[in-house]
Parts: sequence; C-alpha cells; structure tokens
Amino acid sequence: MDLFPLFNSLRIASISAVIVFFTGIFAAYYIAKAPRIIKGILDVVFTLPLVLPPTVVGYLLLLIFSPKRTVGAFFLENFNTRLTMQWWSAIFAVTVVVFPLMYRTARGAFERFDENLADAGRTLGLSNSYIFWRVRLPYCKQGVIAGAVLSFARALGEYGATSMIAGYTPGKTATVSTAVYQLWRTGNDALALKWVLINIAISAVVLLCINLIEKPQRRYP
Repeated sequence: MDLFPLFNSLRIASISAVIVFFTGIFAAYYIAKAPRIIKGILDVVFTLPLVLPPTVVGYLLLLIFSPKRTVGAFFLENFNTRLTMQWWSAIFAVTVVVFPLMYRTARGAFERFDENLADAGRTLGLSNSYIFWRVRLPYCKQGVIAGAVLSFARALGEYGATSMIAGYTPGKTATVSTAVYQLWRTGNDALALKWVLINIAISAVVLLCINLIEKPQRRYP
C-alpha cells in the first residue's frame, strides 16, 4: 500500500493550517475592531469560500495560476515554475477553502473578549502588542486553538479545489481524497475503502481533540 497520499495530505494540511492560523488571527483581530460597514463587506469576502462549491474555488484559482493566465505565465516565463499540477499547488486551494473556518472562529473568540482587560493593561502602560500576545490571545486561546484544529481537519479532507489545481499524479500530487476517487473510478473498491477508513480515523481523532479543547465555561453565581 503506497502511503504517499497520506504523507502528502498531512504535509499539505499542516502547511495550510499554519498559514491560515496566522492570517486568520490577523484578519479576525483587525476586522473585529473595524467599523460596521467595513466589517460587513470584509466578512462577506473572507467567508465566501466557505459557502462556494470547492470546484468553483478551484476554477477561480485556475484563472489566476494557470500558465495561460497573467500570474501563472509570469512565474513560468521568469522562474520556470509552473504554479499548477504540483503537490504544493494544493496549498493554494486548501488555504483558501479553510481560511474562513479559522477566521470565523478566531473572530468570534476575539469579539467575546472583555475589553476592560485591555483598557486596564493600557492604564498600566502596557503596549498593544504586549496586551495582544500576553492578555488577549491567552484569554481567547480555546477558540483560536479549536479553529486551528478544525482548519487542519478540513484541510486534510479537501478534494474539489485540490483536484482542479493540483490534479492526481501518483507519487507526486496524490492526496487521500483524490486517491479515493481515482481508486473508486478504476474499480479498486477495497483499497479505496482502506483510505476512507484511515481518513475517518484521523478526522475522529481531530474532532476528539476539539472536544477536549472546548472545556465548559465556568458559571459563577
């Protein structure tokens, strides 16, 4: 049994999860403080990939990164680098698809933050940077960590956008999700079922981790 699809899926999901962790926190923090109209517009833009079909996201990415388009052609001509049909091409797709999960979860956590704590820190002469890393982020860590874990789980199972921009090449771009489809298409149901069970097992472990992270809130009389 070739384990490359599992290795590649974990590699893509891990890199994408790290990217959306920092970009999602950054976007959530500043948008939560933005005026209502701006917040509404940006919220729609950043959340849109969550409701669009993954194949639509993949098609839009192809319009950007295809060698026949401006960005893709620029990298191909100047750096001899093709931005599609590579294993790392899937990172573009996965990052776009899972970003809304991290962003929405982190924004919800930041909006529940008690701003009185930040105001108290400022009266003590603490910088905004110190307050963010030492006060705000630890206070919101449950939501932030849950968003990161959930993003990783979603990244691990992404198929639609990934298959369009990275394709399926055994030993090169294959992931668990694309391998399941190809194995089913070629009639190898037994091996496809093994990959399905592996994916279910990993996803179940991730969801269990989320449940352990999300401790019940204390209730005070």
